[in-house]
Amino acid sequence: MLPPVPLGALAAATLAGLAVGVERQWSGHASGENARFGGLRTFTMIGLVAGVAGWWMTTGLAVAAAVLLSGLVAIIAIAYVATSRLDIDATTEIAALVVVVAGALAGSGQTGPASGITALTVLLLAEKSQLHGLVGRLGATELRAGARFAVMATVILPLLPGEPLGPFGPFGTIQLRLLWALVLFFSGLSFLGFLARRAFGARHGYAIAGALAGLMSSTSVTLTFARLSREQPESGRMLAAGVMGANVMLFPRVLLATAVLAPPLALSLWPAFLAPVAIGLLLLARGVSADAPAGDAPEDPNPLQVGAALQMAVVFQFVLFVVSLAESWFGSAGLYASAAVLGLTDVDALTVSLSQLATSGTAIPVATAALTLGIFTNTVVKTGIALAVGCGRFRLLATIGLAAMAASLAAGLVVLTSFL
Repeated sequence: MLPPVPLGALAAATLAGLAVGVERQWSGHASGENARFGGLRTFTMIGLVAGVAGWWMTTGLAVAAAVLLSGLVAIIAIAYVATSRLDIDATTEIAALVVVVAGALAGSGQTGPASGITALTVLLLAEKSQLHGLVGRLGATELRAGARFAVMATVILPLLPGEPLGPFGPFGTIQLRLLWALVLFFSGLSFLGFLARRAFGARHGYAIAGALAGLMSSTSVTLTFARLSREQPESGRMLAAGVMGANVMLFPRVLLATAVLAPPLALSLWPAFLAPVAIGLLLLARGVSADAPAGDAPEDPNPLQVGAALQMAVVFQFVLFVVSLAESWFGSAGLYASAAVLGLTDVDALTVSLSQLATSGTAIPVATAALTLGIFTNTVVKTGIALAVGCGRFRLLATIGLAAMAASLAAGLVVLTSFL
């Protein structure tokens, strides 16, 4: 005797077919001269039948369930053979197979995975034109970069030793796998920014391009846009907005790195970042909404920036040595001094170094204050770049914006140090 019918599971299976069927019907693939395999009704029934098969598999009727699923697959295959004589597109038939899988999962009680599979399938079907447009913007450069990144992540990383080398007295240890993971991290950020700029295009202007380039280096963006302001003074407001966007991106970069390497440090940091991020976002939004010429944003032909990422890893190891040595000799005072000096040149290396120290015994409030101090000095340097290199409206807006961000960081630093 069969157990009670799982109405909820069967309903989920039926809804999976219904969702895909609605999209196929709406997109026009189920009607007209070039109609494909099925539409709303067909997909709904496929989901229901697959759900029943999934239910039967949980009740000991595996053979009957296999026959039912095999029948569905055979019908889908016959439909593809019939339509492929005129059109080799198999999207609808593959979608039907996905509904069979999702329906069977739902019928067997795994409604969560079934719902996720269905949602992803409907999204892929509905966003066809956008996905094709995105792929159309990609070329050999992006494909080669993606393949190289995959080799770096799946071949080289596992071969490196995971155990620390050392210790080397007060300088600490060297962790090759961690260093290579940092190379992947920074290369991945560079690649993400490159792809995002390709996806959005130049029509969004310097503001969006600057924010995306800030995934790699906010200091480089500040210097580059300051120089451009001399050549294109009429774009000063958009260039200043791009600098604000790039500097806003510094904070999620820092929070992401600390969240991965030292979660307690990230939890301690974020309140001090609220004010500068709000200032940067406000000025970025004003620049994006401005009616100004967009122009072509500067773009690096090397998406992964592997050389720069390797340099970053070497700098990180050097910074870690310096910070460890300063803390061992001078305590917290030495840590603050080294953070202030190193923040002038490289916030990312300082971030990773302090995250490592936070996990190895340095007090979280001390590491938080030191990292905030480093970001403050870095922002002051960029304020000086905007003032000295920029011109016209860019100089005014970028200098005021960066100075306001630096002031908010200084106020947060005063609050942090008052609790030490």
